[in-house]
Amino acid sequence: MERPPAGFQEIEHAADWALQVWAPDLAALLEQAARGMMTLAGIRLENEPVFEREFAITFLDYEQLLVKFLSELLHLLEQENLAFTEYQMSLEPNRLKAHLRGFPVRSIDKAIKAVTYHNLQVRQTERGVEASLVFDV
Repeated sequence: MERPPAGFQEIEHAADWALQVWAPDLAALLEQAARGMMTLAGIRLENEPVFEREFAITFLDYEQLLVKFLSELLHLLEQENLAFTEYQMSLEPNRLKAHLRGFPVRSIDKAIKAVTYHNLQVRQTERGVEASLVFDV
């Protein structure tokens, strides 16, 4: 079976949760990582009201960007009980601007404590960009 151009897949990890994420470009990789993280946590959303959030992240490398972006989403989940379904992102050298739309969280199966740097490497491949992520649960 051929893999779609963008997506995520849970991979086995001894103690925590891990995801393999891939996409044609870095912005799409961030979105797939966010969707994968929500799926792992078993997040279910309310149908309304719609919320929008914007934030900017400065970063030194793509690994730091990925961790900071997902950590910001975890912060919004924990502090405001929000998760997102639409992602608009613009990347400049060492800066990401994100505009997100989403909904209040109805329920979560299992909380993710943190996004880790464990074995994290964002790789350019023939088909785009890939990363393996480990989440502390």
